[in-house]
Amino acid sequence: MKCPFCAHPESKVVDSRPADEGSSIRRRRECLACHKRFTTYETMESLPLVVIKRDGRRQAFDKNKLMGSMLKSCEKRSVPTDTLERIADEIEQALQNELMREIPSTQIGELVMEKLRDVDEVSYVRFASVYRQFKDINTFMDELNKLLKER
Repeated sequence: MKCPFCAHPESKVVDSRPADEGSSIRRRRECLACHKRFTTYETMESLPLVVIKRDGRRQAFDKNKLMGSMLKSCEKRSVPTDTLERIADEIEQALQNELMREIPSTQIGELVMEKLRDVDEVSYVRFASVYRQFKDINTFMDELNKLLKER
């Protein structure tokens, strides 16, 4: 591992411990040249996921894009960012656990709505209004009525 301070190619591991609930390993390293310490994370390589968009285009799954859409729907709400990060991690893990490498965007949207419904109803409705592309007030009211019936 190359030192981020002096670019020396060798370092030694000082400490290792599980991170991210066991999904990665955090390692404290010390450069053998300058003796400064730095942290690295080791994660298992996963197969890339491809998202099939509504128009048929395919693009690589991007957890940051997923986070961005959830952050927008939770804007000015009291939903902690770490909760959204946990949701994004859970969704990514669920998609990785499936045998399919190509996932329709509709499936991802449904997973997000399912998770947001449990966290914050206003954020859920905001996300659903964009995701489901409500055409008029009646379709919006139908979604609100479904939410009220589930309570």
